[in-house]
Amino acid sequence: MILLNPGPVNLSDRVRNALLRPDLCHREVEFSQLQSRIREQLLQVYRLGSDRFAAVLLTGSGTAAMEAMVTSLVPENGKLLVIENGVYGERIAKIAKIYRINYTRLQHPWGGEIDIKALLALLNENDDVTHLAVVHHETTTGRLNNLAELAAICHQRNIQLLVDAVSSFGAEEINFADWGITGCAATANKCLHGVPGTAFVIVRRDALTADTTKRTLYLDLVTYCQQQDRGGTPFTQSVQTFYALAEALQEMDEAGGWRARHAHYTKLAKLVRNGLEEMGIQPLLPPENSSVVLNAYYLPEGFSYDEFHDKLKAQNYVIYSGQGDLAKSIFRVSTMGAITAADMERFLAVVKQII
Repeated sequence: MILLNPGPVNLSDRVRNALLRPDLCHREVEFSQLQSRIREQLLQVYRLGSDRFAAVLLTGSGTAAMEAMVTSLVPENGKLLVIENGVYGERIAKIAKIYRINYTRLQHPWGGEIDIKALLALLNENDDVTHLAVVHHETTTGRLNNLAELAAICHQRNIQLLVDAVSSFGAEEINFADWGITGCAATANKCLHGVPGTAFVIVRRDALTADTTKRTLYLDLVTYCQQQDRGGTPFTQSVQTFYALAEALQEMDEAGGWRARHAHYTKLAKLVRNGLEEMGIQPLLPPENSSVVLNAYYLPEGFSYDEFHDKLKAQNYVIYSGQGDLAKSIFRVSTMGAITAADMERFLAVVKQII
C-alpha cells in the first residue's frame, strides 16, 4: 500500500528492520547513548550547534511537541500571537486557550496567504505580544507560510518565534539563525521517514531557564532537556521508535540531507501536479505557494471523495481527504516516505483509469 497521506509514511526496509533490534530498558546506558545520538542527529539536519540549541525528545505525536513548546516557552507574563490559516494554526490557539495562556489570533481563510498589513496592525494594537506562533507547512491546504517575512517582523519587535514544523522539518528550508527561531516542533513520522510515536522540539537553550513556567508535568521541556543532557529521561520513552528514528536520520544523511529530500519531493510533486492537470484535475494552490511535501487538488468532476478514495485504495494508493468545509471538494496527495517516481507514475495511470 502506497501511503499518500501526510503521515505516517511508507518506511524503507532498513528503518522497518530497525524496529527488530533488541529490547532495551530506558534506564540503561545503551538507551542513553541511543538518545544522545538522535539528539545530535536532529541538530545536524540543519547544522545547529549543541551549545546554542537542544533537541528535546518526547514520546507522542507532533501535537505533543507543539503542546510542550507552547506551554513551556510562553511565560506567565507573556502574550502569544497565533497566526491561523488552517486547522493546525487553529490547534495552537486551542492549546493556548486550554492552558489559559494570554493570547490573540490573526485569522485567515484556510489556505489564505498571511496578511502582513493585518499582522502589523494587530501588533500595533497589542504591543505586549512576546511570542508569535505559526505553522510552517499548513497541511490543511498544502500552503507553505513565509517564515522569513515573519521572522523579520519578530526581530524588529523583539518577539520570539515559535514554529510548527511538524510536516516540513527535514524537507523544507528552516533557517534557524537568520530567522531567529526560538522553538521548532516536529515529529519522526513525516519528512524524516521514521515511525509514529516520537516527537521533538528544537529549542534555543537560552529560552529554557530555571524560572520557565511549568504548566504541565509530562510535557515540560525544561525537565526533559535537563535530564536528557545528563543522559537520562524523566519518563519511559518509546524505545523501538527511537531505533527507527536513528536509522531514518542516518539514511537521510547518507542520501544528502534535507536538501536532497527537498529535491526528491519536488520531483515527485511536479510529476503528480503536471499529470493531474493534464487530466483536468486542478490544484487548490499555485506551486509557488505550496510545500513540496503535500499538494491539494479539487476532486474530479462527478466523484465524491469517498468514491475516489475507495477506488484508489483498491489499487493500493491511500490519498487524504480535505477538512472542514473543504471535505467535499478536495483531496490531498503527499509525497513523503519511501516512495519512488515509478510509484507516482503508476498512481497517475490509476487515476486516469478511474476517471
